[in-house]
Amino acid sequence: MATAALIDSAMRLELDGGLDADNKPVVKYKNFAHVKTSSTPDQLYAVANALSGLQVYPLVMITRNDSFAIHS
Repeated sequence: MATAALIDSAMRLELDGGLDADNKPVVKYKNFAHVKTSSTPDQLYAVANALSGLQVYPLVMITRNDSFAIHS
């Protein structure tokens, strides 16, 4: 049976960049690699909100991307 081991985690902030010349929404992204794999969703939420205060654009969404190693 195969098992999965969490090896890395990253966080992405999606920011509202307004509208372009054609009135289409512009999305800006800020990526943060090597997030502690033991971080809880509440911890990531708190950090993301603190970081969003340093950004020019308002925060729309926070995503977490986990990477796993699959072993047999």
